[in-house]
Amino acid sequence: MHSAARSDQTLTFLPHRLNRQPVVVRGLTADELWACTGISATLGLLAGLPLAWLSHSVAMVPTLMLVAVACGVFFGGGLLRRQKRGRPDAWLYRQLQWMLCQRYPLLVRYIGGQGLILRSGAWRTRRSRA
Repeated sequence: MHSAARSDQTLTFLPHRLNRQPVVVRGLTADELWACTGISATLGLLAGLPLAWLSHSVAMVPTLMLVAVACGVFFGGGLLRRQKRGRPDAWLYRQLQWMLCQRYPLLVRYIGGQGLILRSGAWRTRRSRA
């Protein structure tokens, strides 16, 4: 008896739209929203710490984190939505994986980059004209 699940853990007997992650906010899926929120909150924290020290107010840190998350989701969601438009569902993740493999070749085996084509240049079929 064969399995109904593929290697990428999606079910083959379900319609394609049920295997997709749903869009949550501004064109972002849940994973993308968490990443955008985490990066924005970290930037807000890094900006809020020196400002809190200068103003002698600890409330600056969570305030700037909240403002950064709101801006990050609003502007980051719009930017990611434009980048993803018309591309396959996994394009963003493969693009990030490819960029990391290009910049940090030692990470290839840890981030699953063995299956990526990292060669750039002209491709030839090695056929000669008769």
